[in-house]
Amino acid sequence: MTTTNRDLPSVTWVKSSYSNGEGAECVEWAPEHAALTGEVLVRDSKTPHARHLTLTSESFAGLVSLAKAHG
Repeated sequence: MTTTNRDLPSVTWVKSSYSNGEGAECVEWAPEHAALTGEVLVRDSKTPHARHLTLTSESFAGLVSLAKAHG
């Protein structure tokens, strides 16, 4: 599912530890929102007002596993 970030003005976004430090490949997620709702929000930090992904915790775990395997 995707929605715009304008729909969630109070969400706090955190850069993934797998983002590179040079600002090029930055993925952000919203851990507080995940803890409250069970929905894991993920977005590209280069386009913060664009759409984001809404994942289940299982899908997010799969995404993290993929990043670890190819990072």
